[in-house]
Amino acid sequence: MVKSPGTNSGTGPEQSAPASAAPPAGPWSRTSVPRTSSAVPSGGRAPAPESDGRILVGRSFLGRSEAAAAHAKSKDEYLTLRLANRHGLVTGATGTGKTVTLQVLAEGFSRAGVPVFAADIKGDLSGVAAKGEAKDFLLKRAEEVGITYTPDSFPVTFWDMFGEQGHPVRATISEMGPLLLARLMGLNETQEGVLNIVFRIADEQGLLLLDLKDLRAMLAHVSANAATLTATYGNVSAQSVGAIQRQLLVLENQGADKFFGEPALDIADIMRVDRSGYGTINILAADKLMGSPRLYSCFLLWLLSELFERLPEVGDPDKPKLVFFFDEAHLLFNEAPKALLEKVEQVVRLIRSKGVGVYFVTQNPLDVPETVLAQLGNRVQHALRAFTPRDQKAVKAAAETFRPNPDLDTAKAIMELGKGEALVSMLEGNGIPSMVERTLICPPSGRIGPLLPAERAAILAKSPVGHLYDTPVDRESAFEMLQARAEEKAQPDAEEAAPSSGGGSILDSILGGVLGTATGAPKVEPAPRGGAPRQGSTAPHPTTTAGRSAGTGPTGPRPSTRMSTTEVVVRQVARSVATQVGSQLGKAILRGILGSISKR
Repeated sequence: MVKSPGTNSGTGPEQSAPASAAPPAGPWSRTSVPRTSSAVPSGGRAPAPESDGRILVGRSFLGRSEAAAAHAKSKDEYLTLRLANRHGLVTGATGTGKTVTLQVLAEGFSRAGVPVFAADIKGDLSGVAAKGEAKDFLLKRAEEVGITYTPDSFPVTFWDMFGEQGHPVRATISEMGPLLLARLMGLNETQEGVLNIVFRIADEQGLLLLDLKDLRAMLAHVSANAATLTATYGNVSAQSVGAIQRQLLVLENQGADKFFGEPALDIADIMRVDRSGYGTINILAADKLMGSPRLYSCFLLWLLSELFERLPEVGDPDKPKLVFFFDEAHLLFNEAPKALLEKVEQVVRLIRSKGVGVYFVTQNPLDVPETVLAQLGNRVQHALRAFTPRDQKAVKAAAETFRPNPDLDTAKAIMELGKGEALVSMLEGNGIPSMVERTLICPPSGRIGPLLPAERAAILAKSPVGHLYDTPVDRESAFEMLQARAEEKAQPDAEEAAPSSGGGSILDSILGGVLGTATGAPKVEPAPRGGAPRQGSTAPHPTTTAGRSAGTGPTGPRPSTRMSTTEVVVRQVARSVATQVGSQLGKAILRGILGSISKR
């Protein structure tokens, strides 16, 4: 927060100002009261500088290129809160000050009681949770802008899709929808059509799609029943299902299994205002997420869609309900299919009436499609470097998007801007863009740079939403339901396949006896108790007279067991004939038995 020299600097308890309080005399930035040393005071905060409905962005010098230009020709540049939901654009090359500008805007919205959601690509934005330090370059910039630098801190909630640097942020498969999932997996039109069929069948059969294993199970279910589903929903090829399954595996390897699931993010938890009236700044840790750019862009677009679908219409409120900063916006539009671009344009165009402001942050204004660019009224352009033909085209395009200033060569100024300088054009009056001005951006009140790990951990430990999201939930959904169906179906099939204990033994004994007789196998009689099995009555016992005369008794020589070639051939032919006869005989007996049973 900032104030001008000579304002009240007492250290008594701060008093919070209601949103409808009358604005202080003179420019708000020069009449505010500094906060106490406590980051979260027990009492209220000082009257918000934004209580007059504006956020100070910086001071312009009417086209003059030097910061030391006469103050008599300077003016403050403001972002009007009631026009902040008309969206905005912050562009500029790397290292020109985009992140600091984003922090200045986020701090201003927070002071005004407007919650903010922003992605932190490099980790620098996390410093907004700690008080800034009165360093020389900050004091100098405050003096150039004509304000007194006053450190401040802001309420922050940290989120992380991987659950490492913030509370886990999740969404269900059903909430994401087939369009965004197809974009996330890079599916072609045919594969996207199959994915739509899967979602349709899941809805009709009451199967919840919550996480990746639910979607896998549903794909397997549709593939297994493709023959019956094709007539109703269209062709479902095994190749398309296989391609989707492979892409799901890629997503899982990128960590998407931690994102899809429950508890899903409730948008009410990113629209909190603390007890002192400051809007919470929600920071998504996105440094690791940049390794999965499609997952990052699809998540942010999903969040916008959720806001659009769930928030009520509010028209043009005095200040936004939520402001959304989309850093590295080019990731959303790169190789995006036409259907997705139309979705983005629709959301950006219509979400304004829900009281949500969307601010795209990117390096080059050409990264944003013209249909979306036309919706962005508040603009901050940092320096661009024209080293290539594309860069020169970008400079020209950026200059042409501003309302011309006769005292300023816009295209030339874009290439001459220093760090912390920008061309600024904000909506004013009835929503008309102001003439572009070369502006020195205000210094932020929070820390410039990342928090220490211990500081971040302390904030997470005191977070009011940690108990809602830190523990995952896995309730019954499509995976469990389809698994239960498969088990129920398998049980009766197993019972039908099991043989009957009575009929099987009768047939086996009949057919076994027939086949044994046909093949000439010797009949084995039950052995007497304590003795060995004995042959049939046709073979004489070795101890009888017949046995002895045949030379087979105990004292006679043993017969040879070797068979001649003729005997082997005859035996094989006999077995073949006996087998055929036995098979035909067995079939005849079986038909007779079954026929008699069926006639009864």
